[in-house]
Amino acid sequence: MQIDINKDMLRTLLVMGGVVEARDPYTGGHLWRVSQYAKRLATRLGLSKDEILQITIGGFLHDLGKVGVPDHILRKTSALSPEEFDVMKTHTVVGAEIIQQHPLSAVAHDAIRYHHERFDGSGYPDQLPLGELPLSARVVAIADAFDAMTSTRAYRRGMSKTAALARLQAAKDVQFDAELVDHFAALATKGGLDEILLHSDENIPLLHCEMCGPIIAVTPDKKDGDIIHCPSCGTEYRLHLMADTFALEPRPGKASAAELQPKADHHSIDDLVRQVPSVLKL
Repeated sequence: MQIDINKDMLRTLLVMGGVVEARDPYTGGHLWRVSQYAKRLATRLGLSKDEILQITIGGFLHDLGKVGVPDHILRKTSALSPEEFDVMKTHTVVGAEIIQQHPLSAVAHDAIRYHHERFDGSGYPDQLPLGELPLSARVVAIADAFDAMTSTRAYRRGMSKTAALARLQAAKDVQFDAELVDHFAALATKGGLDEILLHSDENIPLLHCEMCGPIIAVTPDKKDGDIIHCPSCGTEYRLHLMADTFALEPRPGKASAAELQPKADHHSIDDLVRQVPSVLKL
C-alpha cells in the first residue's frame, strides 16, 4: 500500500491529539513517550523505515478519541467507577471514527482502535482474536501500558521501571504479545528506554511539582528564569537552568485559567512531521 502524505493534514491530526492529551494535567508528554517507546520497539523488530514511522505516528495518535471523554472523567483524581470506565473505553471507537474518513486513516487507524485489545481476545472494543491483531496495535499497546504504569497519576505514584517490566512479563500471552514483550524488556534492561522514561521530549525530563509529583512538562523553548505552572494544582515556579536540566523555584503566584488552557507540544509534533516522507509504503 502506498499512502501520499499531506504534511499539513498530518500536523493537524497530531495537534488535535496533543490538545486532547493536554486536557489531562497528569499526562504531560504521554503521547511523545508512547510514540518513542513504540519507535524503539519497531526498530528492534527490524521493520522498514516506513513501517517504523507508521507505528510512531500511531503511538502519538492512539488516544485521539479521548476528545469525546468528558473532563470530569478524564481529569478525575481518583480511580474510575465501572460506569466511568465504560465511558473511557469509548475513546478507541471514537478515535477510529474520527480518523476513518481522513486521507491518512491507514497510517494510524489500527493503533487508535485496537491498542486496548488483548492477546487472549478479551480486550476492547472488538475482542479481536489473536490472528487479527495488527502489529502496530500490539506494539503501541505495550508502549502505552508501560508509560501508564511508570507515570504518576493523581491517585498513585508511578511504578519503577523494574516493577512495570515485571507486570508486562506477567501479562505475556494474556494481554500482550510475548515476543514483543521480550524485545521491549531487552531494550529497557539495557538502558535503551531511559532517555524516554519520565521525559516529555528529547533530553527534557519531567519536573517534580512539590504538591503533585513529576508531572510538569517543560517545552524546548523554555529558558532560564522563565515562569512555569503545574498543570494540575497551578502552583507557579521559576525555572533555573542547572547543567542539562531545570530546577524549580516555588513562587507565591497561581496559574490563571488562560495559563492552564490545554496546548499541544508543537516542537515534538514538528519534529515528527519532519521525519515523514511525502509517500509511505506500508
